[in-house]
Amino acid sequence: MTSLVPRPPYTDDELKALYPPHLELQLVQILLRHGERSPVSARFQNAGLPAFWPYCSAVRQLKSAVLDRHTNQFSTMEWKRRLETFGPRDEPVLAQGPAGELDGVCDMGMLTDRGRETTFDLGTRLRVLYVDQLRFLPPVLLNADSMYLRATPIPRALDSVQETFTGLYPAHTRAPAFPAPAILTRAPGDETLFPNDSNCRRFAALSRAFAQRAADRWNGTDDMAYLTKLWGKWMPEDDPRVAVDSRPRLSGIMDTINSTLAHGPETRLPGEFYDPKGRKVIEKIAVEEWFAGYRESQEYRALGIGGLLGDVVSRMVGSAERSTADGEYEVARKLESGTMREGKGATPIRFGLSGCHDTTLAAVLSSLGAFESGKWPPYTSHIAIEMFRKADSKAAGSQQQSTVTILPTESSSTSGSGSASTTKPSWFSSLFSRSSSSSSARAEPGSPPPGIGRKRSEELSAEERAKLGEYYVRIRYNDAVVAVPGCKAPGKHLEGDESFCTLDAFKAIVDKFVPQNWKQQCRANVGAPAFPAKPEPAGY
Repeated sequence: MTSLVPRPPYTDDELKALYPPHLELQLVQILLRHGERSPVSARFQNAGLPAFWPYCSAVRQLKSAVLDRHTNQFSTMEWKRRLETFGPRDEPVLAQGPAGELDGVCDMGMLTDRGRETTFDLGTRLRVLYVDQLRFLPPVLLNADSMYLRATPIPRALDSVQETFTGLYPAHTRAPAFPAPAILTRAPGDETLFPNDSNCRRFAALSRAFAQRAADRWNGTDDMAYLTKLWGKWMPEDDPRVAVDSRPRLSGIMDTINSTLAHGPETRLPGEFYDPKGRKVIEKIAVEEWFAGYRESQEYRALGIGGLLGDVVSRMVGSAERSTADGEYEVARKLESGTMREGKGATPIRFGLSGCHDTTLAAVLSSLGAFESGKWPPYTSHIAIEMFRKADSKAAGSQQQSTVTILPTESSSTSGSGSASTTKPSWFSSLFSRSSSSSSARAEPGSPPPGIGRKRSEELSAEERAKLGEYYVRIRYNDAVVAVPGCKAPGKHLEGDESFCTLDAFKAIVDKFVPQNWKQQCRANVGAPAFPAKPEPAGY
């Protein structure tokens, strides 16, 4: 539940089983937890833990865009950040690391040097799989038009996306004139890339109810007494008990333990905090407090993570429809151009990276009934949501099999040619152009792209449902395949492999908890009962 120990690259035999030849990979969406960070709050200074950690070298070499009014052009200002805090009598003093460091000091919850290393390494592992082994992505990237990049407003998530992208495509594997890629972010009030209880009153009420249930269930147990025996001496004198709702909360204690384990000896707690039994107990209780709601309540799933999974499914459906709803609408450089509005000559999205959090990954897996490990997601964990099509389907002919990456092959990229916008074969342009029947729905700034991605499965016509045929969805969590229980029924998965869910079945499962109007539903029924009247199991 702290740093991830990644598995070795897949062997040839494993690759053949994971990526069978009769299926072609079409779209990959990666949800990644940020890398190692400092604690989000300063805790246990009475146990000798420094409040400020010296592991953030990035703040020594920051760059900002500044406008020069003399030239009316932007230039770059290089600077370093020092952190200021309160002194003994509230006077300003510089924050210091454990050895008196003044530079490179981390703010609360900041991605550390170690976190940058592990997210870069994640990008390297993704390159080994999708570039070197599968040849799904090109070895040299001319532009990022086929990539969907997004992050939450929390800086460590954006930093992690940038590090992972750089590991996937280091500078020497990008074209010399590589244009700046678009990275999507949202205002905090619109954010659905993590469970947003700060901006959703009803979800906050649900979260409190499930947290209170966990407190009622666990606070008086022998397990909690064991934790108090271990750590009570460092809890507040007026209330030394350890509890789900103690101060600090049980999950906050776990956060500090995990953060210290991921870093050096200068920022370690006393040995009692790393007691193996204590760590198992705290993880078990914290996972129940934070994630049981997704397993048990459809409303919890809808308000906590339904918006994100609705977006993920919409991009898959957009890819199957061959429309800009696959994510291209959000990242296109020239959305206002006539070709983009008509869907002609578009560059389909092949790969997505979304920087998010532990609560995102566990919420996604729990809501799909696929949180099999029951372990808190380690730093730099990731979920790969892969969409395949049958190789003999209408959308995939022999030509497409020979041009699987869509972008330049190794031979074409090394010669400097093969731009995604200039070398697409003519069949491909027609393949990814919308039919005349949908040409009236155009991609316009401020309007969603055309498509059926957000249309409820039960409302789809036979013609619309047929567009989802021959497509399959498979989920890997930290490189291990996980299965959605609702896909195990006959006809809802690839014959012979229940981990490949049909896109139709996967969409139907997710549609049940995709909110129709998230903000409105967040304001409604705030005082209503939190727990469902009857079981609402996840993943069906």
